[in-house]
Parts: sequence; structure tokens; C-alpha cells
Amino acid sequence: MHGIAIIDPMEHEQRSQPRLSPSGDTEDIAAILAPRLAYFAGVARTEHVTRAAQEMQVPQSTLSRALVRLEQDLGVDLFARHGRTVSLTPAGRTFLTSVERALAEVERAAEEVRADVDPASGKVAFGFLHTMGSETVPELIRAFRVDHPRVRFSLVQNYGEAMIERLRSGELDLCLTSPVPDAPDLVARRLDEQRLRLVVPDDHRLASRKRVRLAEAADETFVTLEPGYGLRRITDDLCRQAGFRPRIAFEGEEAETLRGLVAAGLGVALLPPPAVPRPGVAELTVTAPRAAREIGVAWRAGIPDTPPVAAFKRFLLSRRGHLLPD
Repeated sequence: MHGIAIIDPMEHEQRSQPRLSPSGDTEDIAAILAPRLAYFAGVARTEHVTRAAQEMQVPQSTLSRALVRLEQDLGVDLFARHGRTVSLTPAGRTFLTSVERALAEVERAAEEVRADVDPASGKVAFGFLHTMGSETVPELIRAFRVDHPRVRFSLVQNYGEAMIERLRSGELDLCLTSPVPDAPDLVARRLDEQRLRLVVPDDHRLASRKRVRLAEAADETFVTLEPGYGLRRITDDLCRQAGFRPRIAFEGEEAETLRGLVAAGLGVALLPPPAVPRPGVAELTVTAPRAAREIGVAWRAGIPDTPPVAAFKRFLLSRRGHLLPD
């Protein structure tokens, strides 16, 4: 039979209350209603169940039952029946406004995630250390985009521990970090090693030297990164190996800020090489203990890569031993 499905009048009058859990959680009713919203919007648009069923390519009986169940779950009449056609009640018009907005948002989200995994133009959420932002990461992305010109990047610059947390939460696909993490929920690969230098003011007693043992700076005041930064942890460990605990004059968030404070005479610092030489400081090779930090890439274990993430991961791994500028 064509037209609106026949509904027993008594059944229509004795509609059940929404089948929610005793707590009446919004999440429960959302799970109940969600599959029926597109059916509702389709019938509201055509004002005809048969026509809507044909457009949506679903059996008319399925569509009719879904509308009845939707009204039962809400406890209100959304449609007024007029023979073979229907029209929205005031409650139905109110409901339709929000339903159309919700369906449009779902459509937008679906298009966005499909775009993000596109092999040619998808997105990579990539985190990296502050000290790698001026030269290393821009060069990596430039080289990668030679063969993948349309891949998009969402970049996060932060210290190591914060990036690992964002990696674990799913905000990042990959991150360059130091020290290289060792945790069961992460996969990490060492990519390169970066030598650290003792940076002193250019009028410092050690400034004329090319090489120095770290123990020779035991009486100096240090400027360092804040606790929680990988470079701070390495600095503390190297000083401990050299037999002293550093006296800290300043704790910051940027290596180049520390280099500027060294130039101003506030202290000395253990830092990676600068992208551009800075006047006012001398940078000394530390001969003992061996002053270096490992740089690695990390990602979550057991999480499938999208095609653009897989491509960028392969690219990074191909740069082992050649990640950092000479």
C-alpha cells in the first residue's frame, strides 16, 4: 500500500514514554534518537512519506516505523497526518531547526575527517621542541613537501613532556622530542644526536678556550630551561656527572632567551648550537662528560596511521643520522 503507513489509532493514542534509563541521561536519549534524525528531516522536507522513502532509498515501512518510534521516544507529535501527506506540527518545526543544524554539523565533520586522511592532501598533526623550530622543522617540512606538496600540517611547538601528553591524548600524530621516550604505550625511534655546548659571555675567563671540561664551570651561575624540559633534565644530569649541582640564576622557556641572558652576563648555559651565531657569547665544546642529547620521533603504539601520517613518518625515519644541520 502506498502513502503513509497505517497506524492503529489506539496505538497512536497510547504512545509509550521515552525509553530512557532511570537516570534520564541526555546521552541515552541522544543514542536513541540519532539514527532517526535523517529520516525525520527527509520526511519534513518532502511532507510525504512515500516520496521521502524513494529519495532516501529505504523501504516505506522502515521509514514509517522510524517516525512513529521517534515521536514515541520524544513524547510529542512531530507530524500531523493528512491522508497521504504530512505536515509539521509546531513542535516538529522547532525540532527540525535543531535537527538540520545537527545533521549539517555531522556532514561537515565527516567531510573534514575524510579530507584529513586523503593521501595527497591530508593532515599531519606534528609536535616538536622549541629548539628545533627555527631551522630543523622548517627544513624537514620543505623537503617533505617536494614530493607531497598538498599535505597540510598542524604544528605544535612545546617542551618534551607536554608534547608526549598531547601525543597520548591523540592531539598529535607524531612528535620530535628529547630525550627519546621509553614507554609501553609509545613507539619511539632515535633519529639523530645533537652536541651541547657550554655557552659563556664573550668576556668570560673561559671564552678564549675551544674546549672545556664541564667541571671547570662548577662555580659558575647557570641559566637553564624550566623543570620539565628535556634539556633541563640533561643539564642537571651532566652537572651531576661532573661532580656538582648547578646554581640557577634564571629558568626560562626558550633556548635563545637563555643565550641572550648569557650575553648579558647573567650566567652560563648548556645549549644546542644556534641556528644563527649570536654576538656576545662564546660556545665551547664540552669534552667531559660527553654532552649530547638524542633526538627521536615518537607515536602512539597500536594506532593505525592515515596515509599522510604514514608518508611523513617514513620520511622522518629515512633521515636517521641526517636530521640535524651539520
